This record gives sequence, structure tokens and C-alpha cells, in this order.
Amino acid sequence: MKRISVDIGGTFTDCFVVWDGKYIETKALTTHHNLALGFNEAVEKAYTELDISMEEILDGVDSVRYATTLGTNALIEHNGPRIGMLVTAGYEAMVPLSRGRGYGEGLDELGKQNLPDAQRPEPLVLPHMIEGVRERLGFEGELVMPLDEADVREKVRKLIDKGAQVIVVCLVNSVVNPAHEKQVEQIILDEYPTHLLGSIPTILSHRVAGRKGEYVRATSAIVDGYLHSTMYHAMSQLEQNLRSHAYSKPMLVIHNSGGMAQLNSTDALQTIHSGPVSGISAAEHLAKEADLGSVIATDMGGTSYDIGIVVEGGIKHYDFNPVIDRWLVSVPMVHLVTLGAGGGSIASFDRMYNAVAVGPKSAGSDPGPACYDRGGMNPTVTDADLALGYLDAENYAGGSIPLNPKRSLFAIEEALCDDLDVEVIEAALLIKEKVDASMANGVNTELRVRGYDPEDFTMLAYGGNGPLHCCGIASNLNIDKILATPMSSVFSAVGAGNMHQMHIHESSLFMVLYDSNSRKVFDNYQRFNDIVAELSQRGQNDLLRQGSNADDIKHSLELDMRYGNQLVQTTVVVPKHSLESAMDVMNILDQFSTDYGKRFGEGSQAPEAGIRINTIRVASYVEHDTVRFTHIKPVPEAERTEPPAPSGSRTCYFVGDGKPVETPVWNKSDIPPGTEIVGPGIVASEVTTYLIEPGWKYVSAEQGAVWFLRTEAKN
Repeated sequence: MKRISVDIGGTFTDCFVVWDGKYIETKALTTHHNLALGFNEAVEKAYTELDISMEEILDGVDSVRYATTLGTNALIEHNGPRIGMLVTAGYEAMVPLSRGRGYGEGLDELGKQNLPDAQRPEPLVLPHMIEGVRERLGFEGELVMPLDEADVREKVRKLIDKGAQVIVVCLVNSVVNPAHEKQVEQIILDEYPTHLLGSIPTILSHRVAGRKGEYVRATSAIVDGYLHSTMYHAMSQLEQNLRSHAYSKPMLVIHNSGGMAQLNSTDALQTIHSGPVSGISAAEHLAKEADLGSVIATDMGGTSYDIGIVVEGGIKHYDFNPVIDRWLVSVPMVHLVTLGAGGGSIASFDRMYNAVAVGPKSAGSDPGPACYDRGGMNPTVTDADLALGYLDAENYAGGSIPLNPKRSLFAIEEALCDDLDVEVIEAALLIKEKVDASMANGVNTELRVRGYDPEDFTMLAYGGNGPLHCCGIASNLNIDKILATPMSSVFSAVGAGNMHQMHIHESSLFMVLYDSNSRKVFDNYQRFNDIVAELSQRGQNDLLRQGSNADDIKHSLELDMRYGNQLVQTTVVVPKHSLESAMDVMNILDQFSTDYGKRFGEGSQAPEAGIRINTIRVASYVEHDTVRFTHIKPVPEAERTEPPAPSGSRTCYFVGDGKPVETPVWNKSDIPPGTEIVGPGIVASEVTTYLIEPGWKYVSAEQGAVWFLRTEAKN
């Protein structure tokens, strides 16, 4: 297998190259003005190690895959195009009014509790850029009023005159019958043909979101339109870069649904959070191959800390109406929680609580943390780590980014020491303590709110800063066991390389499997089977269009089920994709009851409220070769070996003990699998740092994996 997979983050571009069984992990700073430059720098490190040229490596690989947070950043920065919107006449106020509580979407819990003082988000489409067109379809798609083409032409020209750069079309009931939206698209193409410089991108809402719900479908189409140009030009830039180096195969883009597709089959909205989702996919693959059971995936990079849940049995948690920035959208997205706590997160003084605050603002890659010596003036988590002795100033990121410790100390002192009345090292310890506690609270909340016990999960730590902070996070959670994953610093890129081509199609509905009032079990098998068959066919057509063989296409069926009107949904993976008898229905009910009991406790089931399906979802996919994870489990204690002599030492400071500790340092390449190191200690590699805090020990495994175990815990 030969493959290149890339995760373009806010700070670093991570690259993972597989070349005939050899795994190469490299990093470069993200070049936001031209993503291809950061990609080329990262790949250059790989082909230099292989001693071949750029053209040779691109000619030899079976695919190049991209995951990116570019869309997320574009939303945050609010630098998208001016959008014009066409809606059914009478619905012009739908988006500006939102859903009454729409201004609370995307706020933290404290903000949601004080909605009267909440600030509405800056609109992506201005009210005067929304025009109504005369047409109407009924709720079943029947024609009520034909589309007035002359009216459409007049409204389109009016929007263009106002400066519209993208037109979003969201007509009532278009998910049931898209005829009018397609007719509007053809009118726009007639007015502004694609071969003219005046051509304009047109986004049809039914193609972006296939579920009912006019407002959420509208916001989905708006966000997609807002990101369309940014993503198109950035992705095209990357594709042209590949073409200039004689790469002739299609470029693949990772989707936030947990799959991937070619660029021409990708909506901009599908790329949001695709980098962190790749990490969750890799965590799922690792958990299955290494038999780890349920895992909590934690990715600490330069900008954020991403949390995802992978439950044993292949059940994925999706957000079906996720909030992106401040906007509720209607696309199936692998569930993750993102905290503004990464290596580049800026530390500041919180005057209300007289304490340190960390994030959500980040220094990013330009100018970066103060220690990067690129003009950054604000102290960050990386500055605190450097001041506490955890990082090697001369060999950070393999020596490609020399650090300036004096800049870190100066930035921390200027921003915090006077207000907190502490010395600079104590301030740095407060930064580390705060960021570790914040991330631990995020993990604990994510598990508890979904009915899971942290003790039933293995914590996975990855990302450039994951192994550096994992012991501090786990100590706050009372977790005794952490796995720093193989290729931990580029683990999300590894996940991108392991992705299968996949498209998800779903149908939201109200299907009662067990009616508690009449005590009847669902018997309309044809309705269920027709929906599953239609969704499967749509997924198959998507993959066939991309050149997949029909014999290679597989389908997975998932049902979102709940008791009565409970808010909590449980996803059930159904092995049989058709209903033929009452026994098939009973098997689904039994599986739902079992899964619900495992999640919320046996006896919590409530069949007396009735049981219903809210969503039928079919994932159509083609499997590809994947990276294999072998011998990941920790070596038994009796078989562990002593570490070699350390390569040096550094003076470090640890939370809970402000005294300096002379801490031994090892090079990761010098430590064979099965080695045990009792903390405190530091193990350094070219791409990340493993911090063994007091009370923990480091046990190395195969493929560069590392276990962190509490010294007093049972192994």
C-alpha cells in the first residue's frame, strides 16, 4: 500500500505517508494563504526520507487524501462572499427571525442560561439580500402554484445588482419535490452561463440537506454557500498543485460524516470538522484492531481540543442537527466536542474570577505562540510548557521551529504576573493546571451527559500536544490508563488514510415499531423496505459515479430509536436490511432494549411509552486497504524492561509541587517496546513530547504506541 493523507489544521499541516509498509509522519506549519505550500513542505520531508522525488512519490501512491479545518476557520473569521437568497414568497423573514431561540445556538452553557442578554450572530445573509419568488408546492410535493419564471429573472437580477456573489435557493417543501429549485437553477444558468466571467455559484437547499425543516435546511444551504468559494479555491489550489507534479488520479476529500469522496462529489459543508472526524475514525479502527473496547478519543492540537466517543460494537454517535459556529444545520455529522484549548490557546487574566483563563482565542501558526519569535505577544499553553521545562527549545518539531524561552517568560510575566501577584513559573503552572482541568471537564461532561461511565472507557491521547498533557487531564478525571496512539502527532492524518469512500443518506420520519396504546407491533414491512432500498440506491449511484465497482459497494443500516417522546435517541446498527416477519421487528426491538440498557442501566428501558424510529440511515461505502495496528496492548509487568540511560535532563516544574525537579530525558527512538519508565520523565520525538508526570509510568508498545499507567493502579 502506498498512500498520502493530510490533515490541514489551524496551526500545523500533518502528513502521513505509507510506502510499502514504511510509515512516515511529518509536519509543517499551515500556510493559510496557499495550502499547497504547507502540503509541499510536509511531503518534501517524506520523500527526502525515502530518497525519491516529489513526482515519483505522487506517481506511486494509490491516493492523496485531504482533511481540513479551513471551512471552520472561514466561518470564524467571517470572510465569506456576499450571499443572495431566493425563498418562497412570504418566507423572506424565515432566516432573520431564525427559530426564536436561534440566537442561542452555539453559545456556551452559561450563555444559554442568559438568553435575554445573548447577542445574535452576525448574519451570513443580510435581510435585504433575501428575495421571495412566486411559487408553491404542497407538503406532499403537489403543485399549488407554478413557478413564475419572469419573477425569478427579475429577483435574480436584483440580487446581482446588490452585489450577490453566491445565490442560495431554498423553496418550501423542495425536499419532497425539487422541481422548482431545479427550474430556478436553470434560469440562473441561462442568465449567467458558466462560460462567462459573470457566472455565479448556485446552491440548491435540497441537495445540501435532505430532511424537512425549512429553517435548518435554509441555514445548511447558507453555510454551504458561504464556504463554497473559499473551499473551492483552496481545494482547487491543492488539486492543481498535484496536477503540476504529474499526479493524475482524483483527489479525495474527507467528509465529516466519517467517509470521503472525490472533490466533485463534495459539498463545502461536508468538510467542516473533517480533520477531527478523521481522528475519531482512526480511534475506531484502533479500538477494533487492538480490542480496546469503548474509547474516548482526545485530540489536542495547536488550536483546539477535540473529544469523540467510540462505543464498542461499531455504534457511532452522530449529530443530526449540529451547530456550526452559531448556526444550526441539518447534515449527519460524526459527533465531536471542540474546546478552545490547544497548544496555541492564549492565556489571559480573568478579572471576574481573579484567575487564569485559557482560550478560546488562539495564536494559530501566524504569528503563533510568543516563543515562536514571529511577533506573537500573548502567552499560550506552548509558552507555559516551554517555561516549565517540558519542551526542548532547540529541537521542537524536529528542530524546524527554534523556540525562544525568554519570549515565553516575558509574555507570561507581562500578561499575568502583576494581576495574579505570582512569579512567572507559578503563573505558567496555573496555565497548565487550568488547561488540563478545562479539558478534563469537557471529557467528563461529554461522557456523563450521554449516560456513560468514564471507567468503562480507555482514553486515547493524540495530536501534537496530546501526549504532553494527557497525564494531567487523566489525573483530573481519576482515569488510571491512557493510550498515546501510534503515530500520535499525526493520528488524524492516519485516520484520513484509513477512511473508506462513503456516502450517507437518511430519511427522517415517524415510524412506530411498538404502539403501547394498542399494543401492536409494526407490520407495514413494505414501507420500511422501500425507504431502505431507496437510500441504498442513492448511495450506490454516488459511488458508481466516482468509478467504484458495483460488486465492491457495501451498505450499513442504522436506526435512530427512542422510547415515546424521550429526547434521548439511541442508534441501533441493524444487520438485516429488510423486514419480512414480526420476528424481524422483534429482533430490532430486542437489540434496542439491550443497547439502551447498556447505556443507561438495565431496568431503565420504558417500552410502556412506545418505541419508534426517528431516522433511517444507510451508509454506502467501498472499503480500502488500511494501516494495521498490531501488539498495542501493554506488555505484562513481569516482562517489562528497564530503560536505557537517559540522553540528558531538564529542570521541570509540576502542578502540585512548585519546586524544580531535575527530570531525565530520553529519545523515543532509543526506547524499545516493553520498556517501563517511572515518572517524572520526558520522552522526546521529532514530532511530539511524552510527559511522564509524578505518579505515572510510561510503558512503550509496538508501532510507537505508549501506555501511561498510574503507579498505584492495578495493571
